[in-house]
Amino acid sequence: MIYLLVALVSLFGLVAFGMLKGAVTGGTEAHYSPTPSMSDFYSLTANTLDGQAFDFSELKGKRVLIVNTASRCGYTPQYKKLQELHAAHAGENFVILGFPCNQFGRQEPGTAGEISDFCSKNYGVEFQMMEKVDVKGSGQHPVYSWLCNLGDNGVGDHQVGWNFHKFLIDSDGRLVSSLKSGANPMGGEILAFAQGK
Repeated sequence: MIYLLVALVSLFGLVAFGMLKGAVTGGTEAHYSPTPSMSDFYSLTANTLDGQAFDFSELKGKRVLIVNTASRCGYTPQYKKLQELHAAHAGENFVILGFPCNQFGRQEPGTAGEISDFCSKNYGVEFQMMEKVDVKGSGQHPVYSWLCNLGDNGVGDHQVGWNFHKFLIDSDGRLVSSLKSGANPMGGEILAFAQGK
């Protein structure tokens, strides 16, 4: 009887840990067959980290990885792997857009200049960093509204649960994956996507 009780307590503990881990690492993953979006991805705009307007029409024909970033997060070392991915595949119609965000644990409190300096000095980031935005809530940036809402992206509703959540958009502007924070930027799925496989 005691063994059964210990087994049940252990099982409940594992389930609770799995739920907590899922919440912290950005919720569930989702993968989609390429499906036309309800709203055109290429009609979106955002500002770069240095305040320049960036028109998403420039991304036509390119595979895009969008990631919300932070400088004081346990996942911050992913900047290194993101930069490795960029360095290896940027010439292959593959683009990374990093959107700093301070909504999770206030882990990105810096100004645009501070974020730029941090990324450059610590990780040699050369991929395109964008302005700091809200990825959820009433102030959600239009790019994240498109990524997170079925009515815009045509495939599913998503919630960004933490820093370094990743979205993959194919070369036709269709959302094909929503990946948890813990997804390795140099892991098989993202690497194959970057390579166009």
